[in-house]
Amino acid sequence: MELLEHEGELYGELVSYRSAQDFTFVRITSTEHVIRLDLSQGPSQFWLIMLLEGDLVAKTETNSIDVSEGDIVYGIGDLDVTLDFKRDNRFLMVQVPVTHPALRLRSKPQADISNLVSETGVGRMLSGLLRSVADTIMDVDDDQMRPIEVALPEFISTALMSEASTKELGGAAGVRAALLERIFQTIEMRLSDPDLNLHQVAKEHNISPRYLQKLFESVGDSFGHFVKLRRLERCRLDLRSPLHAQRSISDILFQWGFNDSASFSRAFREQYGMSPREYRRAPQEEEAQAEAPQRGRPPTAKDQAIESQADEMLDDIEQETSDVSDLPHVPVQHGARHHYLPVTPETIHWGHFSSSLKPVLTVESGDYVTVETLTHHANDDHERMVMGDPAIEDIYRWTPEGKTINRRGAGALDSSSSTGRGAGEGFGVHICTGPIEIAGAEPNDIVEIRILELKPRTSGNPKYAGQSFGSNAAAYWGFQYNDLLTEPKQREVITIYEVESEMGRSCARAVYNYRWTPQTDPFGIVHELYDYPGLPVDTSTIKKNYDVLRNIEIPVRPHFGVIGVAPPQSKLVDSIPPGNFGGNLDNWRIAPGSSLFLPVGVAGALLSLGDPHASQGDSELCGTAIECSMTALIQPILHRASDKRGHIRDLDYPLLETQDEWVIFGFSHPNYLKELGASAQSDIYKKSSIDLAMRDAFRKARRFLMTARDLDEDEAISLLSVGVDFGITQVVNGNWGVHAIIRKELFTA
Repeated sequence: MELLEHEGELYGELVSYRSAQDFTFVRITSTEHVIRLDLSQGPSQFWLIMLLEGDLVAKTETNSIDVSEGDIVYGIGDLDVTLDFKRDNRFLMVQVPVTHPALRLRSKPQADISNLVSETGVGRMLSGLLRSVADTIMDVDDDQMRPIEVALPEFISTALMSEASTKELGGAAGVRAALLERIFQTIEMRLSDPDLNLHQVAKEHNISPRYLQKLFESVGDSFGHFVKLRRLERCRLDLRSPLHAQRSISDILFQWGFNDSASFSRAFREQYGMSPREYRRAPQEEEAQAEAPQRGRPPTAKDQAIESQADEMLDDIEQETSDVSDLPHVPVQHGARHHYLPVTPETIHWGHFSSSLKPVLTVESGDYVTVETLTHHANDDHERMVMGDPAIEDIYRWTPEGKTINRRGAGALDSSSSTGRGAGEGFGVHICTGPIEIAGAEPNDIVEIRILELKPRTSGNPKYAGQSFGSNAAAYWGFQYNDLLTEPKQREVITIYEVESEMGRSCARAVYNYRWTPQTDPFGIVHELYDYPGLPVDTSTIKKNYDVLRNIEIPVRPHFGVIGVAPPQSKLVDSIPPGNFGGNLDNWRIAPGSSLFLPVGVAGALLSLGDPHASQGDSELCGTAIECSMTALIQPILHRASDKRGHIRDLDYPLLETQDEWVIFGFSHPNYLKELGASAQSDIYKKSSIDLAMRDAFRKARRFLMTARDLDEDEAISLLSVGVDFGITQVVNGNWGVHAIIRKELFTA
C-alpha cells in the first residue's frame, strides 16, 4: 500500500495476521486518507476489502465503486487500485493465493474490481464471517483460525458465483467454471467418506462421469488427484494441530477418507517431502526451511525406495497407536509445549484437595496439556466402564488384600472416628487428575483454563469396542430423595447411558437402570446406601430394567464437573463443596470453547481436574450428571496480579467466559472454609440455601458490571433485572450454587 494524500493529522492502527495456509488478514483503523493498492509483486493474490466503518470510493482507470459500510470490494492482485476513504474509517483486507483450489472461478483472471453488497443473502453471510474475523484478529492463533481457512475460500467463491451473470462469468466457459466450483465444494464436504467417487459426484450434479473428468482436465487436474491432495492437506493440518496431538496418525488418515496406511505414507512423503511421523515431530522452524511442497513425485525418488519407506512408516504408525508415552511435544505459538498427562495411581488423588499435594506435572503459561480424567462412577457398570482398560482397572482395584488407591475422601484413613465406610470415609468422591503446577503462579494471580477439546473415553472391553458409557445416580444426597411419590419412598436408582459423540451424532441413550441394593465391599463392610466411591456392584444382587427412557435422546454436552486450584488450607479439603477456588462447580457450560478463570490461592496454583460429565441439566437435581470418563485438551494461561485488567481486574471468585457469555458463580458460602471455621467441612452441608447462593451471585454480578463494565450501581441493578439470567447451578454439592449469565450482546460497543 502507498499513501497518496490525507487531510490534517494522520493517525491510526494496523493489525495483521498471516495464517498457516498463507492467508493474510489486515485490519486498519485510521483518519481520512487516500492510498494506492498495488499487489503486483510476489505470487498473485485474490484480495477483498470489507468496509467496517466510514465511506470508501474504490477506483481503477476504468471503474469507480462507492462502497458502503458492510459492503465488499474485491479484485486480483495485479490491478492498480486507488482507495479514497472520505472520513474516519475502519476496514479489513484479506488476501488469498489465487492458486487455492476453491478460487479457480474463471477461465481467465478478472479484469477489474467488483463489489458485493452486504444486503444480499450470500453477501450478508460473508460479511458476517469477515466482521467476526476483524473483531477477533488480535486474539486468534493458527488452530483457532483453521476453520476460517477452510470456510473462507469456499464462502468467497460461492458469494462471487452467485453474484455473477453468465456474461460476467465469461460466457459458456465461465458457466463451466461455476459448475466445477460447485463440484469442488461437494468434494470438500465429503472428504471423510472413503467411498467418495467420480460417478457419485457426477450423478449429484446431473452430468456424465466423462464430462466431469473433462472439467478437471480443463484446469490441468484429475478427479482422483484433486481428492487425494485435499485429503492430504486436511491430514497435514491435523498432524500439526495440538488439538489432535493425542490422536494416532492412523486415526487421522482414516478420518479423512484414506483406508490404507502404507499408501497414505507414500502419498504424504511424495507431496511434502517427509513422512507423516517426521512431519508431526519436526519443529516449525525446520518445516519452514524444508523444500516447498510440489505436485507429483520428487524427481530423485525411486519406486523401490518409496515402497521401503512406506513399510517403515506403517511400522511407525502401528507403534504410535499403541505407545502414548511417545507422543511428541507439539510446536505451538511462542515456544509453548504440549504435555500428556495420563491417569495412573500416581497422577490422581481421590476425593480431596490440599495445598500440600505434590504436583505431578509442571507447565508454563500457554502450554497445552492433554489430560485424561476418570469418573468415580465407573464401577456402577464394571463390565462397560472398567473391564479391559488397564489404567481404570488399576485405579479401581479393590480386593480383600487391599486397594490400589486406599484414600477416597478427606476423612480419617482408618475411618474409625466417624462412619466406618473406608479410608477417607467418602468425605469427597471425585477422582481428580493432578495437581498441575503453573510455573510462577502466586496468590492473587488469576489462572485461566482454556478448554479446547473434551472427548469420551471408549470402553476397554472388546465386547463394547468403540462405545462410551456413563452413569447417572439418583442417590440419597439428591434433591428428590425425601420427596418421592412411589414406593419405596426412599430409594437410589442407577441409570447407565451409552454416550455417542461421533461426527454427526451427539446424544446419550439409556441402556438400563437398577435400584441400589446393600453392597458388601471386599473388606466386608456392608453399604446400605451409595455412600463410598468406587464400590464394586455385585450384579447378582440387582435387577436390570432395560425398558427405560424409550425413544428419548439426551443431547451430549461434555464438560468438567470439577476444575479447581488448591485452597490455601494445608489440611485435606473435601472435593464435594465448591468455593471461590473452583472445584466441584458442576455447570455444563464449562465445556470446549470456554475459559474458566480462578483466583490463585497457593504458589503454583496446583490445578486439578475431574468429574467429567457427558450431560447435565442446571441443578444436577438427583445427585449426579451422566458421569463419563473423558480426555481433554486444555491450555492454562497465567494472569499476573499486577496485570489484571478488564473483566478479571477485580476477580476473587470463579468466572467462566464463553464465546457469547460471562457466567458468574455464586455459592451459599463463597469462602466456606474461612466463614464457617474449624467445622466448615461438616457445617457446610447443613447451612446451604438457594437464598444465600442467590444473594452471593447477585453481589458478584453487580460488582462485575460496576468494575468490568464501568456501570454505576443503579445501572447495574436495572440491567441485572432486565437482561441477566440467574439459574440454579446445583443443589447437591453441600455448598449450593446459583449462576448469573451475562450475555455479551448486551454491550454494543
